[in-house]
Amino acid sequence: MKIVITGATGYVGRNLIPLIQKRGTDLLLVGRDPSKVSACFPGVRCCGYGDLVREAQGYTTLLHMAVLNTNSNEPLETFLDVNVNGALETAELARKSGIKTFVNVSSTHALDPTNTSYYAISKRKAAAELAKLKGLEVISIYLPYVYEPKFSDRLSFLSRLPSPLARLMFHVIASRRPTVSIDRIAGFIEDLETDGFFASLPAPAILSDGQADNPAFAFFKRVIDVLFALVVVVLFWWLLVVIWVLIRTESKGPGIVAQEKIGRDGRPFTCYRFRTTKSGPESLEMHRASAAPVTRLGRALRKLNLDELPQIINIFRNEMSLVGPSACLPEQRELVDARRQLGVLALKPGVCSLAQMNGIDMNDPEIHAQWDARYMALQSLRFDWNIFIAAVLGSGK
Repeated sequence: MKIVITGATGYVGRNLIPLIQKRGTDLLLVGRDPSKVSACFPGVRCCGYGDLVREAQGYTTLLHMAVLNTNSNEPLETFLDVNVNGALETAELARKSGIKTFVNVSSTHALDPTNTSYYAISKRKAAAELAKLKGLEVISIYLPYVYEPKFSDRLSFLSRLPSPLARLMFHVIASRRPTVSIDRIAGFIEDLETDGFFASLPAPAILSDGQADNPAFAFFKRVIDVLFALVVVVLFWWLLVVIWVLIRTESKGPGIVAQEKIGRDGRPFTCYRFRTTKSGPESLEMHRASAAPVTRLGRALRKLNLDELPQIINIFRNEMSLVGPSACLPEQRELVDARRQLGVLALKPGVCSLAQMNGIDMNDPEIHAQWDARYMALQSLRFDWNIFIAAVLGSGK
């Protein structure tokens, strides 16, 4: 591989480039001060932006990491000049040099529309403008908190602990926020020239370790799920009884209905909820539910999300979590297949979901699965809490 890299002297670059070198990649490092870059990476080819077109002949990919970061106190105009105009100018130089792929490195902060920091504003604008370019394949990737496994820089206090204790402490830290290791980023770069690689990426492309291998996250998440279900049973058992009686009084049929849904690893399970229609069991997909004969009480229950309360049964049975992708019906094959392709089926379904909170229904399986993949990449205890609070406050659908 022949890769051009900008912003090599930042934290990610300093830790990433030695790994890429070990994998036999031909590197060209570009900076506004080539001598500074060369001093940091002796023996690696370096040049300034003015020489990029000439020096980058024959290179295939440019990894753009040059950025004005969040710790800068510059005004918004400076952020826009460096992070937007600088990215567009670098992309144009890449196109002129014959480079085919431009990888714009950003932070997951930019994915949060409520984040109004100058960094987030400028990186969102940069991604939008780069996506409009012609004659160059552009992909923006988003990184959460980046660390290197030896903890020699960030989280350096862990390096002074015995290895098992350090790993346990890191799992606890990582359960609260999404992370990505330098090794994973290096693996991503190694896969850049694989056929069909870009087509297989979710949108947005978030590089994350995820929580699948984090025992601390699994433990805390399960404890929170069970505690929530216990609180509902102990404190609100009377509400469950009242709702059940009102449903039975208003119309004929059971108070609680059972539906077959697709659960973790694609396995079907029986999901419980309060009946909200006149016709009994609700077998329609959620995005067609408005066409069903919904009762007056049912409309109120759906609006307040109270029809979901019997799903505490599924939480106790470890079939669902408080937060996760929305459970779908077996006949929603397109959504199931899209989730399987993106690895989302590895997660337990949730009573509330990120897609739901952002108003994404199941009319478009591909878009819904992309939001599920976003949740999987950003999963953390803090993120789950934010989604749960949004659900309580009635956000989304």
